[in-house]
Amino acid sequence: MNHFTLSCLIIASLCFAAWPPAHAAEPAAAKVLILTGNDYPGHKWKETSPVLADLLRKDKRLSVTIQDDPRFLADPKLNDYDVIVLHYMNWESADPGDAARENLRKFVAGGKGLVLVHFACGVFKDWPEFQKIVGRVYDPKLRAHDPYGKFTVDIADPQHPITNGLKPFETVDELYTCLAESDAKIKILATARSKVDEKNYPMGFVLEYGKGRVFHSVLGHDVKAFAADGVGELYRRACAWTAGMLVTNSK
Repeated sequence: MNHFTLSCLIIASLCFAAWPPAHAAEPAAAKVLILTGNDYPGHKWKETSPVLADLLRKDKRLSVTIQDDPRFLADPKLNDYDVIVLHYMNWESADPGDAARENLRKFVAGGKGLVLVHFACGVFKDWPEFQKIVGRVYDPKLRAHDPYGKFTVDIADPQHPITNGLKPFETVDELYTCLAESDAKIKILATARSKVDEKNYPMGFVLEYGKGRVFHSVLGHDVKAFAADGVGELYRRACAWTAGMLVTNSK
């Protein structure tokens, strides 16, 4: 084999190695579990859970499953998922117990994602570590919320990946005023102004717990509350961000 032929073969092999494949592999989908099922009668989880799931599935990278038994929090299979979405709260029944608490704590601390929807702020309100995990929790001593109705959600941090490019939006919901202040280092992403006391309250914020990411929002009282485009976009982006994925605008 002469030098010219050898040189051609070397160049061809280098070009072939550098050439991208015809079909680049898509990034693996994030497995999202909506945990619901044990809610007080004022929250119609059978109606809202499938609506929330459909909103999340608009991001094709999110593989969404609904689990209607909160006791699944104690199951080792919880770790099969990348993000847990807590979408329930029933003060008339006990929380899932110590095993569920520890499993959830390890899940988030180990690097997985957690998203809280609406009244999930009170799921483990009597567990001190829960406040450290989720930033702020429901305090029954505070005024619960404004009367159900229309209000504007403003973007407090337009630089964060979840809210970058997201415009203020109107929704019809309960404007929660019942989250207790804490020492947790949260970053508030969205707020709303109460018509009752004219104070601003967080509608969405993030924090880190161990190696994990947490997004906490009090939006989502009923099906109508999920109708605003901004609400769905907020939760979609939150699931992607807590899963450690690149946040994109689903539109």
